Amino acid sequence: MTETVRAAEHAASVQEIRSHFPALERAHEGHAVAYFDGPGGTQVPRAVVEAMSDYLYRHNANTHWEYPTSAETDGLLERSRESLADFLNASPHEIAFGANATTLAFHVSRTLGRTFEAGDEVVVTQLDHHANVAPWQALARERGVAVRVVRMKKETGELDWDDFESKVNSRTKLLAVGAASNALGTLSDLERARRLAESVGAYLFVDAVHYAPHKLVDVKALRCDFLVCSAYKFYGPHVGAMFCRRELYESLPFPRLEPAPDYAPEVAETGTQNHEGIVGAAAAVNFLASLARGNPTAPLEGSARRERLKRAFEALHARGAELTKLLWEGLSRVEGVKLYGLPPGAPRTPTVAFTIGGVTSTDAARRLAARGLFLSHGDFYAATVVEQLGLLPEGLVRAGAACYTTREEVERLVAGVGEIARGA
Repeated sequence: MTETVRAAEHAASVQEIRSHFPALERAHEGHAVAYFDGPGGTQVPRAVVEAMSDYLYRHNANTHWEYPTSAETDGLLERSRESLADFLNASPHEIAFGANATTLAFHVSRTLGRTFEAGDEVVVTQLDHHANVAPWQALARERGVAVRVVRMKKETGELDWDDFESKVNSRTKLLAVGAASNALGTLSDLERARRLAESVGAYLFVDAVHYAPHKLVDVKALRCDFLVCSAYKFYGPHVGAMFCRRELYESLPFPRLEPAPDYAPEVAETGTQNHEGIVGAAAAVNFLASLARGNPTAPLEGSARRERLKRAFEALHARGAELTKLLWEGLSRVEGVKLYGLPPGAPRTPTVAFTIGGVTSTDAARRLAARGLFLSHGDFYAATVVEQLGLLPEGLVRAGAACYTTREEVERLVAGVGEIARGA
């Protein structure tokens, strides 16, 4: 038995997992739908929707008032912070919520901009989603901050670390790095980024939106200052979460209304939050933890939840690696298909980007959809990646494996791409 097979056995079977997702019952033009659009947003299990509906039906209120539903809301939000803290290996007081990761990044950018001066520098990369580029570019216009851009190696879809090191100097105030490329699946060396940041006393801001569904985040090990993720990428609703070191919540000038809370982490949350979304995000974390084999009655909290998350993620990562290998090898045998990024076995997520010769990404996605294969296409807001690959304006076709993806679905996708490549 291989290490991969042993790891995969640490979680519920794919068939068990699929039973939680009503969306998988959908058919389109006579075909069962296979969802390969997970990098743009995963499907949602019943437990998450039920947690959200229960909140709205039975506990819906605003916060910090002296009546039962308000107190219940306070308690549910606190427990949600605890869930996300276990998910990221942080403290509940270090977890803030927002509309999405992009909004949270802009919020941090505006906050740090109040402390930066003209001539200060921030470092971004060509590999990143623009949510981790545009907020820092805004500081160039608003504060006179210089933005230095790290090159992507076109051949492999990796960061050029020699170029990265050359961009960091004594004027660098922040490094903005994606943990994983949502376009190509590349995992970046965050430990190396952290060492660079620490060498000049700069902040490290990590975009973990594409990373968090596939690799269990550990902010203590990363020693980052900020990290953002989005629940809708890991089987939750459309809401964002942010880790920020507690001392930064207490020292940075976050934009806020004067009567609003001035303590961590609510100082970073503007206005009334999406309470049902936050509850749903916690339910998504608990769903992932519940996939681990072991005592099904063990409490999903604290170290027990974190341990179950570790086992579940280890198993899901092993399965994702197998599916990536199957998909990559299958597509590589299709004449006219070009694959982008690192091959299986390299540090990557189960996200595969490709083009079909003579077929636009839009047309390819449309024709695959007619076969019940739902894939995303375009630039995925990682427009610089697509530009560097010379694929503007049409971009790439992107297939992502999720916890509910099966080998049969991957085989269907390879066959469908083959038919389109042959003109069928």
